[in-house]
Amino acid sequence: MAKEKIVILGGGVSAMTAAVYLTDDDNWQDKYDITVYQQGWRIGGKGASGRNPYLGQRIEEHGLHVWFGAYVNSFKTIQSVYDKLARPDSMPLATWQEAFKPHSYVVLQELINNEWQTWPVDFPEIPGNPADGTLDLHFWEIARLLYFWLKKFISELEDKADSLNKKRDIHIPETEEEQGLFGHFIDEVKEKVDDIKEEWHEFKDDAEHSLEHFSKHIKVTLSELSYFFDKRVNDKNLSNHKHPSAIQWLVRRFKRWLNEEFADLLEDNSEIRRLYICADLALAMMEGLIEDKVFERGFGAINNLDFRAWLLKHGANEQFSVDSAPVRGFYDLVFAYENGDFSKPNVEAGVAALAMLRLSLCYHGGVMWKMQAGMGDTIFSPIYELLIKRGVKFNYFHQVADLTPSDDSGANSFIDQITLTEQVRLKADTYHPLVDVKGLPCWPSFPLYEQIDDQQAGLLKQNDINLESFYSNWPEVYQNHFGHSLPQLVLKRGVDFDKVIYGISVASLPHLCEKLLLKDSSLAQTAEKVKAAATQAFQLWLDKTLDETGWAYSPSSGEQPILSGFSEPFDTWASMDQLINKEDWHEGIEPKNVAYFCSAFTQQDYPDSSQTNFQQQCNDRVKENSIFKLKQQMHPLWPDIAKQGEFDWQALMDPTNGSNESRFNSQYWRANVDPSERYVMSVVDSSDYRLPTDGTVFNNFYITGDWIKTGVNAGCVEAAVMAGMATSRAICGYPHNISGEFGFDPDEQ
Repeated sequence: MAKEKIVILGGGVSAMTAAVYLTDDDNWQDKYDITVYQQGWRIGGKGASGRNPYLGQRIEEHGLHVWFGAYVNSFKTIQSVYDKLARPDSMPLATWQEAFKPHSYVVLQELINNEWQTWPVDFPEIPGNPADGTLDLHFWEIARLLYFWLKKFISELEDKADSLNKKRDIHIPETEEEQGLFGHFIDEVKEKVDDIKEEWHEFKDDAEHSLEHFSKHIKVTLSELSYFFDKRVNDKNLSNHKHPSAIQWLVRRFKRWLNEEFADLLEDNSEIRRLYICADLALAMMEGLIEDKVFERGFGAINNLDFRAWLLKHGANEQFSVDSAPVRGFYDLVFAYENGDFSKPNVEAGVAALAMLRLSLCYHGGVMWKMQAGMGDTIFSPIYELLIKRGVKFNYFHQVADLTPSDDSGANSFIDQITLTEQVRLKADTYHPLVDVKGLPCWPSFPLYEQIDDQQAGLLKQNDINLESFYSNWPEVYQNHFGHSLPQLVLKRGVDFDKVIYGISVASLPHLCEKLLLKDSSLAQTAEKVKAAATQAFQLWLDKTLDETGWAYSPSSGEQPILSGFSEPFDTWASMDQLINKEDWHEGIEPKNVAYFCSAFTQQDYPDSSQTNFQQQCNDRVKENSIFKLKQQMHPLWPDIAKQGEFDWQALMDPTNGSNESRFNSQYWRANVDPSERYVMSVVDSSDYRLPTDGTVFNNFYITGDWIKTGVNAGCVEAAVMAGMATSRAICGYPHNISGEFGFDPDEQ
C-alpha cells in the first residue's frame, strides 16, 4: 500500500501536536510521509522564542508565556515528548520536571480611590501531576468544587470580621431545642430531596419557616448546599428540574446574608472587600449556571452574553465585583478587548466561566507552571528533535502564498494545489535551525545566515529583512536586486500530497485561503466571526534585583510575582529571574532581574497595514508605550526606581553603555500584528462559528489551532494542543480520548 503524503503548513503548537500524535506509532512510516513547511527559520508560531547572540544569548519572546496547572492535555503531551526523547541526564532540561516548575504566587492590582493597591494571592499547591488530572468534570462536580471555595471564603470572612471586633451574628445551634429543630430541618429537606416526586414549592414554605428561625445561621445554608451537591454528584440520574431550584433558593438566601453582614465593611477594609468579592463572584456564577440551566443546555448556552454582563445579570455586586481585579485579570489574560480597545471588553460568558472554573478548580501542582527557559527552548526544541528522530521532514523558508481547491463541489471538493514562496536559497539541501546555548538546543532570534546563499544573506542583513513578517518587503527588495521574483514551489494533490494540515492562525484565512472561502461558506463565516487581537510586549534586563526595585517577594511562598489587572498599556508583568542562568552573559555583565510585560495592542496605535513599513511603525509605537509605562506608571510597583514622570534608566542593564533613556534601546520589544501572530479571541456569539478539524467541505483538508472547535474555544496552549490531538485523531484514529473535549456538550458532562 502506498504511503499517504501529509503536508503540514505552519509550525505552531497545534500543528506540531498533530505531528507528534501522528508519529506516535512505531510503524507510522509504513503509513505516512509527513513534511512540514515553515515560513522563516524556526517553528513555534505565537509561542516561538529566540536567542540573541549579540546580547548574552538572551531569550526573546512574543510575550509572557506560562502554563496553567489545569492544562491536562498539554502536560500529557509534553511529558510524553520528553520521556520518548530521553535526553541524557547531564543535559540541561533533560526532563519535563526540570523544564517546568510550579508557581503559586499571583498578584492582582486594584484601583481604589485613584490609588493602586496590591492584592496578593498565594494559591495552595495541589498534590499530583497536571498530566494525571482531568477536565471532564460533570456540571455538579464543578458546582460542588465551587461550593468548597465559597465555604473557604466565608470562613475567612468570619475570621477577619472577628479579628476587627466586628463579630457577625452567625449562630450555631447549641441548645437541645435548637439542635432538635435544626435536625428536623435537615431531615425534612433530605426527605424531600430523596423523594423527587414532590415538587419544590410544596416544601419550600416549611423549609423557609425553619430557616427563618435561624435567620443568621449561614452554616445551615452551607450544610444544605453541601448536601445537595453531594447528592447530585453521586446520583447523576436524578431529575434535573427539582434540585436546582432548591439550590438557587439557598444561594439567594446566602447572597442576602453576605450583603447584610458585610456591606458596612467593604469600603474601608481591603481584606474583607477581597474576600467578599470572591464569595460574591462565586455566588453569582453558581446562581447563573443554575438559573440559565447550564446543567441541561451546556456552557455554550450563555455565550450570547459578555461575561461581565452575565455576572451582573445574576446579581454580582456592580460596584465591587463586576469590574473587580479577578475579573479584569481574566480579561487581561485572554486579551479580551475588541480591536485592542480597553473600553470594549468582550468575552463569551460560557467560555469565560468554564475556563475560570477549570483553571481554579482542576489544577495540580501549582495553579501556574513557569518554563525554565524560553518557550522555544522548552517546548519546540524537544518536539522538533523528537520529530526529526522519527523521520518527519522540515522545509524552512517556505511561505504559503495560496491554496487552490478542486473544481468539484460539495462533498467531492479537495485541496488541489498549494503554492509556496521560496524565501531564500540554501547552500545545502537541509537547514539546521538550532544553536547550542550552554548545552541546550535553542532557536536563534535571526536566521543562521551562514547556511544561506552568501549574496542573499548579505542582502537580508543589509536591508534588515524579517523573513517571519507577513508585511516584509523582501519580495520587492529581491525583485529590485535580482530582476525577477522570488521562486515558487507548487505542490499538487496526488503527487506531492494527499492530505493537508492547515496549522496557520485564523486571521490568515482571508490572505492565504481566499479561493477556499469562496467555496466554503462555513469557513468564510469562521474567518469573519472568530476574531483575533494584536498584542504588544517588552522585556527588560535590569541591573537591580527585584528587591531593589521596591517590590517584595511573597511572604509565604517566597516566589516572585506574576501580576495582572494593572494600568494600560501593559496590564501584565512577571518577574522571570529563573531564566537568567539559561542565558549566556559574560562575567560581570549578567542581569540581576528580568521583567516581562504584555497587553493587547490598541488598533488606534498602528497605521494602515498597506504601508510598506507597517511592522516598523507598530514596533516604534510599542517602544513609545513601553517608555511611557516606565516613566509614568511604574511607581506603584517599583517605587525605588520609578517616580511619576521619572525612571532610573541606570537600572537597565545596557552592554552598549547608553545614557539615560537611550539605555532602553538595548532592551526588547515587539508588536504582534502579523495575522498569524494575533491572539485568538472568544467574542460574544463567536463559538458557534468555530469548525471542527475536519469541518470544511474539503475532504483532504484539516484545520488546526486554538481557533477551531474544542472543549475550550479560547486562545491558549491547552486549546491548541487539544486541536492538534483532534487533527491527528481525525486522520489516524489516535489519540482516542482528549480530556475536556466535551466541555460545551451537556450530554457528555
